[in-house]
This record gives sequence, structure tokens and C-alpha cells, in this order.
Amino acid sequence: MTAKTAERPAPTRPQRRRISGGRKDTIASVFIHLELLVVALIVIFPLLWVVGASLSPGDGLGAVSPFPADATFDHYIDLFTETNYGRWYLNSLYVATLNMIGSVALAALCGYVFSRVRFKGRKAGMLSILILQMFPAFVAAIAVYMLFLNFGLLDSLTGLALVSIAAALPYNIWLMKGYTDNLPASLDEAAAIDGASRLTIFRKIILPLMRPMLTFVAITQFTLPWMDFILPRLLLQSPDKQTVALGLFQMISDEYSNAYTTFAAGAVFLAVPITILYIILQRYLVTGAAAGAEKG
Repeated sequence: MTAKTAERPAPTRPQRRRISGGRKDTIASVFIHLELLVVALIVIFPLLWVVGASLSPGDGLGAVSPFPADATFDHYIDLFTETNYGRWYLNSLYVATLNMIGSVALAALCGYVFSRVRFKGRKAGMLSILILQMFPAFVAAIAVYMLFLNFGLLDSLTGLALVSIAAALPYNIWLMKGYTDNLPASLDEAAAIDGASRLTIFRKIILPLMRPMLTFVAITQFTLPWMDFILPRLLLQSPDKQTVALGLFQMISDEYSNAYTTFAAGAVFLAVPITILYIILQRYLVTGAAAGAEKG
């Protein structure tokens, strides 16, 4: 055995480099997987804790655990029988749907115009949009309140949706404009030579290629109204016009109210429509660009 081992040729320098590189890749892979595992635990544990709280008996949080031994669905039943959660949920769904549709439509149109059309005041318009997106929506809360008061839009879910669309529009326009800038202008030129109008080019060529970014805007804009609290608190007054965020806040804001486990049950239901929408649209984030190119 010793003689055979002694006769085996020593590895060459390229072979040693490959062995050393393989070990480094293995170590790097281990650290990457450990990092992903830690991040996953950080993200998943609060979710498990909320689900566990919604299934735990009682109203307090003292004995809550991610996996309660005596789990119960009483809090989910109380949520729909003893509160107006169903109405709050439908109100939030209405605002979120309008916000998603309006944001996608306006951002796509404006992004295409600013990217492809050259007109007077274009640079000034883009600079204004860039400045506006630096300010959060609640900075103009008083101005929005007075504007809605004068136009009779206070205590209106449609008005709340309009504010949400306008608040996120500068950022969404910049997203769509930057994405459209990376699309080949030769597609527009070839279609124009064939006699296609601006609207036809946008609808049949550019819009399918925008699908990944449109999907991202749709998901983010559908998600925001479910967690928005400041604007609904300012603009909505009637109990039947409240959103989920306002309704859940009332469960724990009163000093005599401590329905924290029912609050957790309501928070769990918030994830249902967002998760469904993401499952439906997530494939377009990857395949949208290729599908749009084939249609074009």
C-alpha cells in the first residue's frame, strides 16, 4: 500500500487550484445557507407568534406561544360575530383594489410618455416628480383634508383611494419610466414604420414588455392600503367606512379593551388577499418579459 501511494503522482498546480476553489465554494455555500436560515427564522417566528396568539384562549398575551397546546378558533368566530370586521375588510378590499388598478394604469401611461415622448416641459415634469417622491404622504395631510372638505370627499372610500394613488404615483412613474428606458426603441420605430399609432405601440408592444414591473406595482399598491392608518384616520369618520387598520386599532387602544388575541386573529386575515394575489401574479415577475417579447 505504501509503495502504491508513493508511486501516485502529486497533483499539478491547476488541480490544487481546483481543489482549493472547491473547498472555498463549499465554505461559502455553508455560510450563505446559514445566513438564509437565520433570516428565515427572523421572518417566520413573528408570523408563527401571531398565528399562535390568534389560537390561544383568553385575551391577554402573557401565556401566548407559537404552538398553543389548547388551541381554539373562538377568536376568529368572535371577530365576525362581535365586531364589524367583515365591513372593515370589505372597505379595505375596495380601497386596495381601486388603488392597484388606478396606480398600474396611470404609472404605465405616464412612464411610457416620459420615456418615449419628447415634449416641452418634460425635464421640469420629471424633476417635479423626483422632488415630490421625497416627501411622505402625511406631510400634506392638512392640505389634503382641506381639499377634501371643499370638494365634499371627506368620509369617502373612493376619496381615500384617490389619495393613495396620488401619494404613490411619483415613485411608480419613476419605476415605469426607468424600466421603459431599458426597452429597445427599435421596437417603437419598427411599429411606427408599419403605420402603428402611439396608442397601438403602447398597447400591443410596450405594455406586454412592462408586465414584470406592472406586476410589482400591482402587488405593492394592493398591499399598502391594508396597513395604512394615518390617512384613513384623517379622512374617514363614519363607523361603517372604517378600514381594517382603524378597526383593529380600536380593539387595543381603549384602556378598558385588551382583546389582543382577537386582534391577532384579525391580523392573520390581512395576509389572505395579499397572499392570493402574490400567488396569482408572481410568475409574471419572471416570465413577463419573455412573454411580452414573443407577443410583440
